[in-house]
Amino acid sequence: MTKQVQQLDRVIIRFAGDSGDGMQLTGDRFTQETAAFGNDLSTLPNFPAEIRAPAGTLPGVSSFQLHFADHDILTPGDAPNVLVAMNPAALKANLPDLPRGADLIINTDEFTKRNLAKVGYTGNPVEDDSLSEYRVHALPLTSMTVNALADFDISKKDAERAKNMFALGLLSWLYHRPTEGTIAFLERKFARKPEIMKANIAAFRAGWNYGETTEAFSVSYEVKPAEHEPGLYRNITGNTALAYGLVAAGERSGLPVFLGSYPITPASDILHELSRHKRFGVRTFQAEDEIAAVGAALGASFGGSLGVTTTSGPGIALKSETIGLAVATELPLVIIDVQRAGPSTGMPTKTEQADLLQAMFGRNGEAPVPVVAPRSPSDCFDAALEAARIAVKYRTPVVVLSDGYLANGSEPWKLPDVDSLPTIEPGLATADGGDFQPFGRDPETLARPWAVPGTPGLEHRIGGLEKADGSGNISYDPANHDTMVRLRQAKVDGIARDIEPLAVDDPSGEARVLVLGWGGTYGAISAAVRRVRKAGRPVAQAHLRHLNPFPANIAEVLRSYDRVLVPEINLGQLALLLRGKYLVDVISYNRVRGLPFKAEELAGVIQDVIDSE
Repeated sequence: MTKQVQQLDRVIIRFAGDSGDGMQLTGDRFTQETAAFGNDLSTLPNFPAEIRAPAGTLPGVSSFQLHFADHDILTPGDAPNVLVAMNPAALKANLPDLPRGADLIINTDEFTKRNLAKVGYTGNPVEDDSLSEYRVHALPLTSMTVNALADFDISKKDAERAKNMFALGLLSWLYHRPTEGTIAFLERKFARKPEIMKANIAAFRAGWNYGETTEAFSVSYEVKPAEHEPGLYRNITGNTALAYGLVAAGERSGLPVFLGSYPITPASDILHELSRHKRFGVRTFQAEDEIAAVGAALGASFGGSLGVTTTSGPGIALKSETIGLAVATELPLVIIDVQRAGPSTGMPTKTEQADLLQAMFGRNGEAPVPVVAPRSPSDCFDAALEAARIAVKYRTPVVVLSDGYLANGSEPWKLPDVDSLPTIEPGLATADGGDFQPFGRDPETLARPWAVPGTPGLEHRIGGLEKADGSGNISYDPANHDTMVRLRQAKVDGIARDIEPLAVDDPSGEARVLVLGWGGTYGAISAAVRRVRKAGRPVAQAHLRHLNPFPANIAEVLRSYDRVLVPEINLGQLALLLRGKYLVDVISYNRVRGLPFKAEELAGVIQDVIDSE
């Protein structure tokens, strides 16, 4: 039969199922093929914190949302056009996000009385009229997969596990995705289990063939490639981009990179990725705890390496004393905090941006550190490089505030020309025969010399006790302590002269409202601003990368607008800093749900602020 092909400019698909149904793998494979096809894209993986939550329950639902388009997009999308629900729990957990008229592909094999009762369904929604506002495709995906694999020498359980590949094949047909990459992936993944490999490939092809031959789908869809700036692209997650940025920092500085890390969600993938790059002089050390991890990283910096440690909010709490030691010893150290929902253990797999005040002030004494925040998954590369540049140049620990959404989300990334990346000059001290002053200072940066231990003539004391200005000898002199505290603060404050001024996007020049964000809110804020401008309302936008120190022109920017709206996934931490430092009564908009903002939600807030003028 001849089927109609409909052109679309964008689609939002969400795969959802039990945490053992392979939804993350399914979404990732669909994403990789979409990236290879050339669409612009943004993803939102969402999964339970438990390694294996109770099967078929609402807490055990795992989902993966992908927004892809033939034009530039900024977010994973507010609501899915298509939901693939592998069981009743996946349907119930995700149905509230589905707009009227959306497509529902439901695995009816899992809609048993027992599974329905687990999530509170008294009847079967597939069989009554409760889903009448959606386009429902009720398919026995599990049994179709098992039937397709009847001739393979595998267990029924292994055959059932391949249902995600059947679903992936069906969706790949439905949206004209390439297939070669997925088949090659399965060949690599199951190379040591050839029968399982063949079965998964067969399930994938069976799903494709079902879409091609069934009358259940009379229409397939095409989303043309987006127009990108010429260059070589790859799909990249924030954690991978951070890892690559650290490798690049090592290459551009000539320093070996040392990562001291303890596994913690959602930062662990940085450790995993960096461990693959020994050929670039990267050493990775999985420590027994967070304190040992940061101690090893600081020791590596003392020894002349670029010391790095990665963690999330709970780990920052444990690392705080050693970060304070790095402030006192004035050594380069990059601390990456991939923020997650708290407090305490909180919701480990959900995103938040509530560690800003912890990064700024979470140490004893006056212990200032620069803070840098990436705005998108691919921007994590540049943020890591910038953090390393500042750490090395100014001899200071630097905190990078990523978050769970950026860490696990992905987007196309244009590979940079390595020669165009900034050169980082370590400027390691050399013996000149004079009196070595380990806490003497560069007049421009106020950075002290960085002397590798064992260099003749450069012997010096190190440690957490206060140092005498210049000589570095232990000092309890009150006036000296006041001097050293002010010098360390002035060094960090002076970085403001070495960073880009805050850029404001105000095309009409008529805006009286500025939306100011930081970190992973960039995509949602930008998409919301687009909507408001499209509706004919002027609004300005700015986004902070440097949170300590702030850009030198921020006071001028804040005072140039009648209203400043600051959306944050916390209870107003940046807003507190801005009010306290600049005496500007910013408007704080806060949601702390473990999820990114939705563009539609923020657009409404912006409209309300404009209307209140």
